Amino acid sequence: MPADEAIRTVGLRVVRGGRVVLPGLDTTVPAGEVVGLLGPSGCGKTTLLRALVGVQRIAGGEVRVLGRPAGDAALRSLVGYVTQAPSVYADLTIRENLRYFAAVLGASGARVKSVVDEVGLGDAVDGLVGELSGGQRARVSLATALLGEPELLILDEPTVGLDPVLRRDLWGHFAMLAAAGTTLVVSSHVMDEAERCSRLLLLRDGALLADDTPAALLRRTGATDVEGAFLRLVEAGSTP
Repeated sequence: MPADEAIRTVGLRVVRGGRVVLPGLDTTVPAGEVVGLLGPSGCGKTTLLRALVGVQRIAGGEVRVLGRPAGDAALRSLVGYVTQAPSVYADLTIRENLRYFAAVLGASGARVKSVVDEVGLGDAVDGLVGELSGGQRARVSLATALLGEPELLILDEPTVGLDPVLRRDLWGHFAMLAAAGTTLVVSSHVMDEAERCSRLLLLRDGALLADDTPAALLRRTGATDVEGAFLRLVEAGSTP
């Protein structure tokens, strides 16, 4: 696996409940970029992300992450994963949650303070998670994923339900992480978020419609925005 690749899937096939969700996906994700995984609900985005972090049983093919098989024990401190539902304890404060996960990961107390500042939760750090807004809970989940200073960050619909200002702020933070060398894969069904990504994977019914930069995708389809490009690819039955 080349050093400039963070992820490679070859013939990835996933079957869930007797239904083929991913029929044989081939793709690569460059290192140090913000890669958007876009497509409608039910197209296989979450299944693909679960396969990347090694928690999804696969029926065939191969998934390699940072040069190792997905789910390899050596990747635990190198890959951060933020699920759609907040994966933190509602009856603990932000600080208590982060201290707990820091102990699991072997992160320092200084790192706890650092991630609190990174996600802008310093003023609420002693508040119970169960009493926070949806946006604040999303940022707590992101903070836990950042504790181990991961090389790869997998984010499943991290901005769903958030107001436009918070969405903008989170995407700004994602860009800073990428500039510092972290690779991010961010799933979304909101097409206007695509312009914030350096590369796009457009998924429909478990198959890739496109794997390209936003600018190249627009040139290829003649569309004025990514949503228009997606629709033109669907109508044309195009594949990468």
